[in-house]
Amino acid sequence: MSNEITVIDVNEANRRAGSGALLLDVREADEWDAGHAPAATHLPLGRLGDITPVVPTAAGTPIVAVCRSGNRSGRATEALVAAGYDVVNMAGGMKEWAAAGLPVVTDGGTPGTVI
Repeated sequence: MSNEITVIDVNEANRRAGSGALLLDVREADEWDAGHAPAATHLPLGRLGDITPVVPTAAGTPIVAVCRSGNRSGRATEALVAAGYDVVNMAGGMKEWAAAGLPVVTDGGTPGTVI
């Protein structure tokens, strides 16, 4: 198996999330609290070793890794691909997600921002 990572744009990430992929946001808590994609799951990059309870590996759930700009999620993607997960990196991160007009919310469901 190759450890090459695949990079997708925000529209493809949104499509995949709508089709059942896990949108895994690896930003820090303050960034998540300010705003995130509605369907995302939060797991900061520093806690990546805790991925097993988050991802139903038996089902082979595909993962789209997300951060603010695509750099941290790229590192997460590399680590997860090396560990055998089906994961891609979202180019441009939440900055690009918001710029594309896709929803950004807080945990309370109110409009959020990307910091």
